[in-house]
Amino acid sequence: MADYDLIVWNDTLVTGIDKIDEQHQILVNLFNEANTKLTVNNSAEFLEQITRDLLSYALYHFEAEEGLMQKYGYTEDKVEDVATHIQQHRSFSTKVVAVRNDIKAGILISREELLAFLNGWLINHILNTDKRLAAFLLVSEQYRG
Repeated sequence: MADYDLIVWNDTLVTGIDKIDEQHQILVNLFNEANTKLTVNNSAEFLEQITRDLLSYALYHFEAEEGLMQKYGYTEDKVEDVATHIQQHRSFSTKVVAVRNDIKAGILISREELLAFLNGWLINHILNTDKRLAAFLLVSEQYRG
């Protein structure tokens, strides 16, 4: 069984955009909660709850990030980065919806597979994609934090 350490919030994950960092901390906490509570044999109801909570908060967070992109001109200046960023948001949502549909059909995702997906996606997205957005916002003359 693969074992995933809890994600420790630290300076490498900080983007410098308070709103984004606060939301990322909540996502990290949701991952850590799932990591702590998931076992080898999880019920469909429990997996449903975890994926519902993750998807719900992730969608809220994605909307906030995409709003910042629009408001501060990222969509005009960084067209390729925006396309990648939004595609990653949609890909995450699609994967979680697929997992939820499988759960409803009685196909339960393993602890290892769910944690591997969440950990890999979250860390990669923050360290790469979100940090590019934050770097743009931090030098934007319009952005006032």
